[in-house]
Amino acid sequence: MLGGLMLIVATIALLHAAYSTYEHLSHLKALGRPEGSLPIDIVCEAAAALVFAIVGATVRSPPLREVTWRSEMKRRALEEEEDPRMSFAKFAQRAGIVPKAPTSS
Repeated sequence: MLGGLMLIVATIALLHAAYSTYEHLSHLKALGRPEGSLPIDIVCEAAAALVFAIVGATVRSPPLREVTWRSEMKRRALEEEEDPRMSFAKFAQRAGIVPKAPTSS
């Protein structure tokens, strides 16, 4: 609940900072001075929105699961444990994938 609320506040603050930036640049363009830096309050608002978004996403995310060999083997059935090197293919298995060199006759 708190994380979702923080994400909503961050989104609104970021949209407001974007609108304020557009308004400020339009004002500078009307004065004939298109170059210039952004006011510090707009920069601070965008930075605060970024911090709120990061904290809100962190609070809202579910807890991390344990990812170790032991926890992975607890989940797998005993019949799946025939080859402990599951992701490795033997050389003989890979030989069928590689095309043979053409023979010159």
